[in-house]
Amino acid sequence: MAEEGRIIPDDRIDLRGVLCPINFVKTKLKLEMMDSGQILEVILDDGEPIRSVPRSVKEEGHKIIKVENVENAYRLLIKKA
Repeated sequence: MAEEGRIIPDDRIDLRGVLCPINFVKTKLKLEMMDSGQILEVILDDGEPIRSVPRSVKEEGHKIIKVENVENAYRLLIKKA
């Protein structure tokens, strides 16, 4: 799953330009299609998306593994519960 300390996601979704709460809904639907323990990479805009989506994901019981700033957006790694 990881090579040289870098986590390789099982799936990814790019939600730049997608408004709240649609970005969370799309993240939730993608997670529902994945198996427990798999990693989802989500790309989000700054502002409300990066404040709201991680909080909502945690409320659903999933784990935020990493958040990093990349090219005027945020890369979020979520481990499915």
